[in-house]
Amino acid sequence: MTDSAPLIIAALFGGFGLVVGSFLGRVSLRLPAREGIVRGRSRCGGCGRALPPWRLIPLVGYAVARGRCHDCGAPIPAHYPLMEAGCALIGVWAALSQWSLIAAVLTALLGWQLLLIAVIDGEHFWLPDSLTLPLLVTGLSAAALLERSTLVDAAMGAGLGFAALWLIGRAYRSLRGREGVGGGDPYLLAAGGAWVGWVGLPSILLWAATAGLSVVLGRVLLGRRVSGGDRMPFGVFLALGVWLTWLFGPLGLPR
Repeated sequence: MTDSAPLIIAALFGGFGLVVGSFLGRVSLRLPAREGIVRGRSRCGGCGRALPPWRLIPLVGYAVARGRCHDCGAPIPAHYPLMEAGCALIGVWAALSQWSLIAAVLTALLGWQLLLIAVIDGEHFWLPDSLTLPLLVTGLSAAALLERSTLVDAAMGAGLGFAALWLIGRAYRSLRGREGVGGGDPYLLAAGGAWVGWVGLPSILLWAATAGLSVVLGRVLLGRRVSGGDRMPFGVFLALGVWLTWLFGPLGLPR
């Protein structure tokens, strides 16, 4: 392999990430609205006209249109360029950080799934099973394809991850009389456990808790009111914890 091969592969992953991001941008808007995702051409949300092919070119179409529909002037949701850029970055990161092509592909797949989950939970406080369960399946598949963990470790991680947050949620509801853990959070931690194995579960939770506390601290420093009843999209922090644990391994343990 030549010295330039890793950069070429990273560029290819980034380019494919743009295409994936274009699709996930549509999913992030249509899934919460209960609209069809696969069927039907992309249309302007303002006038309903079908978008011309050039408007569907990732990043370029948004930039040329200056963020507005050419026909009616309605603003184009920023989800599209942001998701495209984010997925491209994840693709490049995956290609440059992994030791084999299959590991890079699986890492990119993980990152793209987590980004979509984090965006939807961050905006709608919702972790749909249609996203968390496929993440669990791909995690078990990754364990079968790679040598980072065994399929037994992945299955244990999924089971223990679900049980941990489910029990915490039940205990919180019994003590406080209200929900403290979202219904989708145990499924997301189960999916994360499938990817990193049972030994990585504490690291996921530690990363997630640190990120959540950082957000709370940021609000306090900005002078915003903080109370125990504030809703937090914990799925966003769990997704970050899964990503970092997958990339860098369980905290305190060698890769």
